[in-house]
Amino acid sequence: MDAARGAVFTKMSREIIVAARMGGGDPAGNFRLRTAIEAARKAGVPNDNIKRAISKGVGAEGADALEEIQYEGYGPSGVAILVRAFTDNRNRTAADLRAAFGKNGGNLGETGCVGFLFAECGQIVLDNEDDDLTEDAVLEAALEGGADDVREAGGTFEVISKPADLEAVQNALTASGFKIESAGVVDLPSTTVRIDDPDTARKVLRLMERLDELDDVQKVAANFDVPDEVLAEIEATMQ
Repeated sequence: MDAARGAVFTKMSREIIVAARMGGGDPAGNFRLRTAIEAARKAGVPNDNIKRAISKGVGAEGADALEEIQYEGYGPSGVAILVRAFTDNRNRTAADLRAAFGKNGGNLGETGCVGFLFAECGQIVLDNEDDDLTEDAVLEAALEGGADDVREAGGTFEVISKPADLEAVQNALTASGFKIESAGVVDLPSTTVRIDDPDTARKVLRLMERLDELDDVQKVAANFDVPDEVLAEIEATMQ
């Protein structure tokens, strides 16, 4: 558990470092940094770690030469996978990714092989703990802020926007009284691959897990769609 928590802290600290480097160390004027700090605090990252990451981002304390790189590949059944990594050593990161793909039924591809299947979007997930949100109310506030779409998912709502409009949409939702569970920029697939076979679904999920465990990997997106009944079957065999 300590190792897993440490890995989460590392990923969130790297996001803060890069956000501060790109937009400055003042959260008030840097939306990406502000969002990264909010996510880190929700995950329990200590304030000292956050402050240290910001200092590294603006050039203090011997900041690592982190760069953001996109990798692309395929999983079982031709599932498209997009990986975003922060690294100070491209060769190490590429080797780790190639090994993770190869050992789990996939392969690391060339730049551009699947990237066209994904669109970078702003995504806001609303807190629906009391199960009292209505689609009409969410849609009205979201559209006022410039959102492109509202989707119901797992009993809550996801608000989709262009990355540049994410801050305005979040402000509109907050002003209307909605509580934000998470907000950030994600890669959403334009098409999906449905996987009905439990064994294949296990392989895909295992690959996603292995990729996410890599220290340099920040985010992983894929275009697979596993029906709820197949997920339930997989969960039943794990108990």
